[in-house]
Amino acid sequence: MNNPRSILLIALLLVSYLVWNQWQLDYARPGASASPEQAALPAPPADRSPAVLANSEVPSATASAPTTVPAAVAGTAAESKGELVEVSNDVLKLWIDTRGASVVRADLLAYPQQPRDYAHPVRLLDDSAEHYFVAQSGLASAADSAKAASHQDSFSTEQKSYTLAAGQSSLEVPFTWTDPASGLTVRKVFVLERGSYVLATRQEIKNDGAAAWQGNAYRQMQRVIPPSVNHGFFGSITNPQSYSFTGAAWYSPEDKFQKLAFDKFIKTPLQNRTVTGGWVAMLQHYFFAAWLPPQNSAETYATEVRDGNYPRFTIRSMGPALNVPPGGSATSEARLYIGPKLQSSLNDVAPGLALTIDYGVLTFISEPLHWVLAKFHSLTRNWGFAIILLVLLIKALFFKLSEAQYRSMAKMRKLQPRIQALKDRYGEDRQKLAQAQMELFQKEKINPLGSCLPMLVQIPVFFALYWVLIESVELRQAPFFLWIQNLTAPDPYFVLPLLNAATMIATQYLTPTTGMDPVQARMMKIMPVVFSVMFAFFPAGLVLYWTVNGMTSLLQQWIITRRIEASDKA
Repeated sequence: MNNPRSILLIALLLVSYLVWNQWQLDYARPGASASPEQAALPAPPADRSPAVLANSEVPSATASAPTTVPAAVAGTAAESKGELVEVSNDVLKLWIDTRGASVVRADLLAYPQQPRDYAHPVRLLDDSAEHYFVAQSGLASAADSAKAASHQDSFSTEQKSYTLAAGQSSLEVPFTWTDPASGLTVRKVFVLERGSYVLATRQEIKNDGAAAWQGNAYRQMQRVIPPSVNHGFFGSITNPQSYSFTGAAWYSPEDKFQKLAFDKFIKTPLQNRTVTGGWVAMLQHYFFAAWLPPQNSAETYATEVRDGNYPRFTIRSMGPALNVPPGGSATSEARLYIGPKLQSSLNDVAPGLALTIDYGVLTFISEPLHWVLAKFHSLTRNWGFAIILLVLLIKALFFKLSEAQYRSMAKMRKLQPRIQALKDRYGEDRQKLAQAQMELFQKEKINPLGSCLPMLVQIPVFFALYWVLIESVELRQAPFFLWIQNLTAPDPYFVLPLLNAATMIATQYLTPTTGMDPVQARMMKIMPVVFSVMFAFFPAGLVLYWTVNGMTSLLQQWIITRRIEASDKA
């Protein structure tokens, strides 16, 4: 297999995967107006069993660790809202609803929706119906008649806005709920630090009543399926966001990282899984939110679905039982991460949190590649040049394999006249032709697979790097130079796709066509045009990698071919 065929194999595998996924999105799932995941959702069962849907949005609690964490409320009634309190540091701007003291909006100030438009940052959490995604917390009472401060109860606070001032390292925001009848007071406190996407939370329970209070603290995230955006056929199959996982996830030291897509919430829900040292999250492309309980706390994880025009999907973590005697107090703590998928720092926040950057089965290759890419960026301060340096490093590591590949191709090129003569001699007798070709290869000491095997070794590296480039938030909207000011958007002037086409044509010129039938030859001639059109819709960072890889391969092939031709003349 010669070099263009090898490249063609990789490209066709990649494009086939993208086209198949887009075909599934467009045609394999019913529903014209719903998003793909909504269309794939099965109808709720008629009995609405507790494992799927329940009649109360506030979870139940028991005197011991909870044995059942029921699902969310059914129905479509509009929820009442309280007042919004604005809280911000230098990287986050949050809005906390006094109803439940829930974080209902979150803007990531360092990540604009459009390049350099920091006046309109990415909004990760959102309380609008179409984009609903909130982080809630509260208390569930063990006794049905006892009161507790759930995410539906109203809290009060002293200010309407809190901002981390210059010179401050942290900001504390308190909310208070009181039930005069029972004497129970709950103070929910949020602590935000400078430069941090982690929001520390604690629920301080004080019992001034005559009876003991028993219950559990819980934390949950609730969201709807994000609305789909129509980018057109080519725009959809080349848009990385179409293939990045969106849904719930959790981590435990035993089971490690687990995901649950929206269409699996009813089919295979997470039910009452007891975990110590884990976390729960809602993921999307580049960003996510996660509740991080204390590492020594035995939590019960569960998922659920709430019916409605916009079905709401919830993943919840419920803590161990709390017993607050009269005159006593208790505190439940947790942390809330709201921010980007930064591989370099997530594991410092919580064990396994970097696994939210999902590279798939090739994670063991992708993670080292990302590490090297980040090192090159720290050297060049430019992600485009970092990609180029990474390509050169990979080519250097595989140089011996590539050299063997191109030497085999050069030798095959020399044999083209003799192989053509064998074809003319044996005509349609394929058995004798194959036997004669093998004898010729043995005589000239040529391995016909010598140009194929080195490329097969490099295929996993290529796919691993592909996922690094489309999943790394560090590359999002990163400029290169001159006309390329966004590596995650297509090349606006199609320069890179045209350079790639020219590289493919030059590579074909140096590549032997031994054994290639006329149909294959015609296919190889039109491939540069086909890939130029396809790459016009790919993110510029991916096309940059592919083009530089092709140009360095072409240079290697040309040098080795010249050396062999020179030695033959000598």
